[in-house]
Amino acid sequence: MCRLFGMTTGGPRVHATFWLLDAPDSLRSQSRRMPDGTGLGWFSLGEEPVRDRAPIAAYEDADFNSEACAVVSHTFISHVRYASTGAPDVHNSHPFVMDDRLFAHNGVVRGLDVLDSWLTDVDRAQIRGQTDSELVFAYITAEIRRHGDTTSGLVAAVRRIAAELPVFALNVLLAESRRMWALRYPGTHELWALRHELREPGEPGATRRLDAGREPGRMKVAAHREPAPACVLASERLDDDPAWRLLAPGELLVVDGSEASSTHPFDEPAHPLTVDDLSAAESTSQT
Repeated sequence: MCRLFGMTTGGPRVHATFWLLDAPDSLRSQSRRMPDGTGLGWFSLGEEPVRDRAPIAAYEDADFNSEACAVVSHTFISHVRYASTGAPDVHNSHPFVMDDRLFAHNGVVRGLDVLDSWLTDVDRAQIRGQTDSELVFAYITAEIRRHGDTTSGLVAAVRRIAAELPVFALNVLLAESRRMWALRYPGTHELWALRHELREPGEPGATRRLDAGREPGRMKVAAHREPAPACVLASERLDDDPAWRLLAPGELLVVDGSEASSTHPFDEPAHPLTVDDLSAAESTSQT
């Protein structure tokens, strides 16, 4: 399945290099299993969303590797893709940008003709690719405009999708400047959260073994945990920190500045899909 990564400090600008490139299970490492696209999104000094995407694996993408080292921001979203809907193409690579928000998705939603009928021409104007993910984002964006509030719009959109469309999985990362929403829905795929605090060299726990089935070694937490607390979201644990927490099925985690809160505003999908319902391409992409 595609892999999601998000991080926000809520304010201070930091690098995300460790998580993207150097962690035992970094996004670059994961891209060897997810070769159909990569993307990195962040917020500029002017607080505008910026993203760079390519229809190739992250480990092969020189721009991704360069930007992972150079970019500083308070909020990041990254994604490595295994194509299910839409061919490997730059316009089908995540994250997507609409109305100054970044968005990435992991899962399968069917009934795209019905979903498209919920959109106006204004809503469709920002769509460039052919994925279910971008269409879902366009509808979420439309509901946010209608409600005038990001959380309310996101909840309303997912509730309608869950009630009327076949859903296999709808794991989502949505970001505004200094704010992030993480949704695990329903419980098909995992989504993990890590709230980390700065540790100085020499503090208890500041040196840990990092050997999650890959290159063993020792590294100081201070070497990769920038001088600011942050919330990290990922489809799988990126290192062996015991503080990683698996979001509950249906949990919506909202990180706003330094505050985080969780709600469970969704019922089970009315038309759940199983692996047996998926096409061969969809099934391969989701396992």
